[in-house]
Amino acid sequence: MPRTRTGADTGAGTGTGTGTSTGTSRRTGTGAGARIRTGTARTTRRDDALVRAGRALRTVLLIALAALFLIPFYLLLRNGLSTEQDITSPAWTFFPSHLQWSNLRELFDDPAVPMARSLLNSALIAVTTTLGTVLLASLAGYGLARIPYRHANKVFYAILGTLMVPAAVTFVPSFVLVSTLGWISTLRGLIIPTLFSAFACFIFRQYFLGFPQELEDAAKVDGLGYWRTYWRIVVPNSAPVFAAVGTIVFIGAWNAFLWPLVIGQDKSAWTVQVALSTFTTGQVVNIHELFIAAAVSIVPLLLVFLLLQRHIVAGVERSGIDD
Repeated sequence: MPRTRTGADTGAGTGTGTGTSTGTSRRTGTGAGARIRTGTARTTRRDDALVRAGRALRTVLLIALAALFLIPFYLLLRNGLSTEQDITSPAWTFFPSHLQWSNLRELFDDPAVPMARSLLNSALIAVTTTLGTVLLASLAGYGLARIPYRHANKVFYAILGTLMVPAAVTFVPSFVLVSTLGWISTLRGLIIPTLFSAFACFIFRQYFLGFPQELEDAAKVDGLGYWRTYWRIVVPNSAPVFAAVGTIVFIGAWNAFLWPLVIGQDKSAWTVQVALSTFTTGQVVNIHELFIAAAVSIVPLLLVFLLLQRHIVAGVERSGIDD
């Protein structure tokens, strides 16, 4: 007679089958997981390699660009401390055979070009123009941004409109006015007509639009008016934009050439840029003296930029176009 399956047999069979199936599934799952982990690891290694390659390429490109931008400074120093023969020799050398530090003394002893006086004039003009422009433009920008006035936007757009007028259009009237006032070959004639900058006013106005209103409200609660709020609250908390605008104005004033050339008709009123131009307009050109003079003229600009560079980008970034 056929044997009837007991519960024990059924349980044993079922248990064995289930165990076998579960074990197979576990082995299959483990194998798939291993393959996924292996693929992920390979992808991660490949991505890391691409990232490292990208960083290396970026570093090489930045070094190449830095070297490209440093070449003019190298040529200034190299030729400025060389003799005429080393500069004009067809056999090029990266460094002169002998450093001619006497070229620097020769530059300041040249009676035809008052280099020391020109540097002093440029420093006085650049510093005074920077301080005056920053003061006037910041006051105008603060007034346009914070003081309620029905025609404030119209005034602002009128100021921006002056940026579209070519400088040549206002050059002759400005010269006639300065000449009438008797300011030819004076520092007043070189400084006062250049004090206001529509661009600086625009930057300050945009920056003050984003200035925290809570600080000004707290100042009003303490009884401060617009004038004292500007000096006690706004100015101390706006260093980035003041540094950025001041640097831009200083560089522009230091590098100005056409206006100082026309107004500074006497040697006592020459700026460094006018003095540099005389090296190439004379009958005899001292090449090494021209190079060392150019190298000396950029030293103040480098110092200003190095001292204020961390504020420049921050000030420009925070001067976004708000309305």
